[in-house]
Amino acid sequence: MSDAAIAATKRFGEIVNAGALDAFSEVVAEGCVDNDPAPGQVAGPEGFKTFFTGMRAAFPDMRVKPQTMVSEGDKVAFAYTLTGTHQGDFLGVAATGKPIEIRGMQIGRFENGKMVERWGSSDELGILKQIGAAPV
Repeated sequence: MSDAAIAATKRFGEIVNAGALDAFSEVVAEGCVDNDPAPGQVAGPEGFKTFFTGMRAAFPDMRVKPQTMVSEGDKVAFAYTLTGTHQGDFLGVAATGKPIEIRGMQIGRFENGKMVERWGSSDELGILKQIGAAPV
């Protein structure tokens, strides 16, 4: 596996944690295909910027912490924990001030040090349960 792909994966997390969302173009290729996009999410760095802008509005102290990372060929996969405090609208639910902690997984395929394709899953239902918007 390319060290550049691993470095890009780590940088992606740094960008999210710092809220430096304009920097997605450093690690996400134009036209990057997200196989599990949020509703209305466009391709490429702009799609990730839009998605994480919304997430950071809902959870301004959001942090992504990788738990494990593996690589093979042109792909890097990692499991992570996402934490934050619900301080803004999330999927129509007004701020509750409640903390959240969920797990997720992501796989990225890379070319020339940039992600060109992504697969992922995170526990949105877990978020809704923790903020009191879904039955336990």
